[in-house]
Amino acid sequence: MAIQRRARRAIRGCGNSNRLSRLRHVYTFLAVLQVIIAGIVIFLILLHSGKDAGLSGAFGIGGGGSSFGGGSMVERNLDRATVFFAVLFVVNTVVLLKI
Repeated sequence: MAIQRRARRAIRGCGNSNRLSRLRHVYTFLAVLQVIIAGIVIFLILLHSGKDAGLSGAFGIGGGGSSFGGGSMVERNLDRATVFFAVLFVVNTVVLLKI
């Protein structure tokens, strides 16, 4: 009787170990994905042009123009991509913390 209980516990333990193994694989995948997303976000942020060049930009005395409104279609798409990957980075961070 005791041997059967031990055997059942061992079998249950194997299933639990398999589940932990899967979680480790998921965690590893999400961690690698996090590094890739971080690299993409850094790259996208560096692609943005500065608000002002020169001494006036250093002190925050900028000309007119909004950081969200104006610009070409390429700049707007760059803004959208940056926001998308930044949100993806935050979501992936929260998921990694919950695992």
